[in-house]
Amino acid sequence: MVALEARDYFTDRGILQDPYAFFEAVRAHGPVYQPPGRDYLIVTGFDETLEVLANAQDFSAVNALQGAAAPLPFDPQGSDISAQLEAHRPDFPGGTMLVGLDDMPHTMLRGLVNRLFTPSRLKANERFISDYSDHLVRQAVARGRTELIRDIATPFVTLVIADLLGVPAEDRQRFMDVIDAAPPPGSLDAADNDYAGEGHPLIVMGSYFAAYVEDRRRHPREDILTELALAKYADGTTPSVAEIVNLATFLFGAGQDTSAKLLGNAMRHIVDQPGLQDQLRADPALIPALIEEVLRIEGSSKQTARVARRDTRIGDRLVPAGTCILLALAAANRDPARWDAPAELQLDRPRIREHVAFGRGKHVCAGAPLARVEVRIILEKFLEHSSAIELDPTRHGPPGARDLHFEPSFIIRGLADLHLILTPSTTALADRGEAGAFPVAGQTPQAQVEPQDEMLSTTHTKIGVLLADPQTRSLLDRYFPGVADDQRIAMARGMTLRAIQPFAPSQFTDAALDALDADLAALAA
Repeated sequence: MVALEARDYFTDRGILQDPYAFFEAVRAHGPVYQPPGRDYLIVTGFDETLEVLANAQDFSAVNALQGAAAPLPFDPQGSDISAQLEAHRPDFPGGTMLVGLDDMPHTMLRGLVNRLFTPSRLKANERFISDYSDHLVRQAVARGRTELIRDIATPFVTLVIADLLGVPAEDRQRFMDVIDAAPPPGSLDAADNDYAGEGHPLIVMGSYFAAYVEDRRRHPREDILTELALAKYADGTTPSVAEIVNLATFLFGAGQDTSAKLLGNAMRHIVDQPGLQDQLRADPALIPALIEEVLRIEGSSKQTARVARRDTRIGDRLVPAGTCILLALAAANRDPARWDAPAELQLDRPRIREHVAFGRGKHVCAGAPLARVEVRIILEKFLEHSSAIELDPTRHGPPGARDLHFEPSFIIRGLADLHLILTPSTTALADRGEAGAFPVAGQTPQAQVEPQDEMLSTTHTKIGVLLADPQTRSLLDRYFPGVADDQRIAMARGMTLRAIQPFAPSQFTDAALDALDADLAALAA
C-alpha cells in the first residue's frame, strides 16, 4: 500500500475527501517536505507558510492557479530565473491575472482594488445584502428545507458581487449558469484547467466585461465598474481595457466562489457541532468569531502555489531557483506548533484572526472584508428565522457518519451540496408570507400590487408598486428619466427608493425624492 504522504495530492480523490489527514502525514516529515518522486515542495508549517507569503522578492505567484505540480513552461537556467519567468508569464494559466502577478504590475493593479472594497462602501451595501439574504432565508424556512449551495449560497453571493460591481441585471443569470456548468478552479481533471478555453467562465464573462468597460468609459455610472473603467494608476497612467477586464472578471469570479464555499463550510459546522447553533442564536455577536474559526479550520482555499525566482531558502532548507512550492494553507491553519487543539473549533480561541485562510502579504485576498460581511449577515438571518437547522439524514447520513461531497478541486475546499431541514422560529411563523417577491439574479419579475395602508411615499412604498401604476410610473420617469425601463432596477423592485438611495446618491438625490413625495401625496389628495 502506498503511504498516504506519497499519494498524489493533485489527482487523488481520497485526499479530496479528507485533505487534512494527508497534510498531517506530510507534516510528520517536517514543515517543508518533498514527496517521493515529486519535483515540488509541500509547506505545512505555519511560520514557514508566512515566510514564503511575505517574501515576494524570492517567490513568484505566477503559478498560483496552475498549481505546484504542473511543469514550468521552460527549462530553468541559473540561480535567478526572474527574467525567464517574465518572458514566459503568458504561458502560465492565470499568470497575467491579479492572483498571478508580481512586482510593480501587481502593485499598480492591486492599488486600484484597494480603493474599491472600502469599509464605507461595504457599509453602504449592507442594506442590500441584509434585505436579499432575509428574503432568501425566509423563503427557505417557509419551505422547511433547502439545498444551501445551489438554492441560496450561489445566487446570494453572485447577486451581491454583481450589485457591488454594477453588472447589469439581465446578465447575472447567464453568469450563474456559466459558473455552475464549469469545473471548479483547480479541477482534479487536468484537462478542465484550460483558462484560455472558449467555454471557461473567465473567458465568457470577460467578453461581457469588455463591453461593460467600454460602455462605462462613454457613459459613467455610480458603480465600481465605472471607477475601474476611469481609474488611473498611481503614476498617472491609464490601465488598458484588457487589464481592467482581467481585473473585473477575476474579482467577480473569485468573489463569487470564495464566499459561497465559506457559507457552506460554516453551516456544516453549525449544524454538526452539538449546541453551537443554540449558542449563536443566544448571542449573535459570536458569529464573527465563528467565521474566523471556520476560515482557520476549513477555509475555502486549501492551498496556493509559488515558484522560487532565485536560489533561496524556507526555514533552514535550501530551495533552488525554479522549485515549485505547494503552500498548504489548510495545514498551516492546523499547525500544532501554532494552534492549541488545532482540529477543534473554539469560539474563544486567542488571536483568532491570525489564520492564513485569505493568505498574507501582497497577495492577501482583496475580497476578504466582503466575504466576512456577506457570510455574517446571512448566518444571522438563518439563526433568526429558524429554531433548528439540521442536515437531511436521507441525503447526508446520520451525525457521526456523514456522507458529504466536495468540489473536485485541489484549490477549493467547498461542498458540492448541503441539504438542510429548517424548523421556523416563532417569529418566522408569525411573519410567514410577508417576505415578498425579491428578484433573483437575472430576473425581472412582474411588479406585485399590494394593499396600501398608508400614503404612497419614497420611504414606505416599494419600487415595484410605483412602477405598476401608470400615474406613479410617469412620475418616476419625470424625476429619474429612464429609471422605469432600466433593467438594473429589477434587483430593487422589492425595496423603496430611499432604501436604494445609498447605492446611487447622485441619481436619487434628497431634493428629487422630496419633490416626488410631494407629487405622490397630491395624487392621494
